[in-house]
Amino acid sequence: MTTETLTVGEALVKMLEQAGVDTVFGIPGVHTIELYRGLAASSIRHITPRHEQGAGFMADGYARVSGRPGVCFVITGPGLTNTLTAMAQARADSIPMLVISGVNATPTLGQGRGHLHELPDQAALAATVALWSHSLTDPADLGDVLARAFSVMTSARPGPVHIEIPTDVMKLPADAASFVMPQTRPRHPHASDIDAAARLCADARTPAILIGGGAVRHAAAIRRFAEALDAPVISTTNARGIMAGHPLDVPASPSLGCVRTLLNQSDLVLALGTELGPTDCDMYEDGGFTLPANLIRVDIAEDQLARGARAALAIHADLGAFVDDMLAGAATWAETQPGAGANRCSAAREQAKSELGTTYVGHIELLQEIWQALPDATLVGDSTQLVYAGNMYVDAPCPASWFNSATGFGTLGYAAPAAVGSALGHPGRPAVALLGDGGFQFTLAELGSARDCDADVAFLVWNNSGYMEIETSMTSAGITPVGVTPSAPDFSAVAAAYGLPSRRVQTREELISALKDLPRPCLIEYLVPAAS
Repeated sequence: MTTETLTVGEALVKMLEQAGVDTVFGIPGVHTIELYRGLAASSIRHITPRHEQGAGFMADGYARVSGRPGVCFVITGPGLTNTLTAMAQARADSIPMLVISGVNATPTLGQGRGHLHELPDQAALAATVALWSHSLTDPADLGDVLARAFSVMTSARPGPVHIEIPTDVMKLPADAASFVMPQTRPRHPHASDIDAAARLCADARTPAILIGGGAVRHAAAIRRFAEALDAPVISTTNARGIMAGHPLDVPASPSLGCVRTLLNQSDLVLALGTELGPTDCDMYEDGGFTLPANLIRVDIAEDQLARGARAALAIHADLGAFVDDMLAGAATWAETQPGAGANRCSAAREQAKSELGTTYVGHIELLQEIWQALPDATLVGDSTQLVYAGNMYVDAPCPASWFNSATGFGTLGYAAPAAVGSALGHPGRPAVALLGDGGFQFTLAELGSARDCDADVAFLVWNNSGYMEIETSMTSAGITPVGVTPSAPDFSAVAAAYGLPSRRVQTREELISALKDLPRPCLIEYLVPAAS
């Protein structure tokens, strides 16, 4: 009996299959063809974006809805540098992403002789945004290196990791059996921390909970915990939908005055799985976000607990483990006369809408109409007016059904490819990409990627003839607007060129009708009224 001899590229593909990877996003190049040697015969589908930044954003969208790392294959040099922006967005939002790149042949590294795609130190460049960046030089290490990559992405605060493989190493023999998927267990809080948290909860009469993206995978437990505590739950952008439809839900930004009042009038606040970042809690940059001294913070990243608001009790633990342990002892602290929490929530929701004003409320109502038309849809946003409004307040129907790049790193060009990744990561749930006419042009060509893989995506172009938010900011600052009116193509013509159906609409009724009627993938261009 003989053992099949595999190259590093072939062994890598088999290891990815063992890890449960079913999709890889990437653009083949001469520096990565050896990674593709075993791909056609594998169970892994390959999605070809039109730009490596699109590959990264697709992997991001895929990871958010599937709960599994998004995986990219990119070439050395420009392939990796094109992906860095997407990696930075993933780092900011704690999204697991595995980027596997080529790098020049081992003898040429660091020589500076002008080889194709050469960088002075590619791994070090990737390390500026990756949680971990590694150069694989010995095929015998492949299994351990890949296992470490998955461990880094899943055992603490998630984010992007990078592995580079020299072109000469890709061809060497390797053993696919050397890979064992790491088994990580949730980090449980110390019993003393649970006892201290229980005492604080038992003494609280007006508690509140503030949740972030780290709570997305623990929605059912968070709901039970909130009910036991009878506490309003305020969700930051990436946490929207966790408390969907619940009387204790406050789907509004901590940047709003009424939400800040609710938090500061609480005698206990629990900040769960949130970095308390300014793009969530201080969108207007007024410096007015504060939390009461009686604060419990729970985070999987120990260093995060030392940043931002100082907590009376800081707990380094997996959020799901913390909530489970708290619920196990709920008899010692649970609210015995519930009801006040729902009233506090109802008042905050009404005040939030009043505070936002008619224009934003109109945008929010449109978002809700989109979900009424497509109840299972995931709304994936770029930085555009509809998204800004939704980040301030939106009733998302379930976890991971509302996310965008207008927080954290704040990239443009995110929504189109991320929506494709989202549709592929959760078959049966359509995605609606919310795009500004300016930002869409960063990744407009990903319409072709959607066509190639028949992605269940509606590209909704919010056409207000330029960078309206930036123009408004310039005018407010007394600056004559410059550079904010880039010309847009005929979006319907571009869609037709890629074989996608499209419709140009001028009313909300026409927009919703198009969402219901057009086969996907499709493009809908909404000509925004001047007053919007």
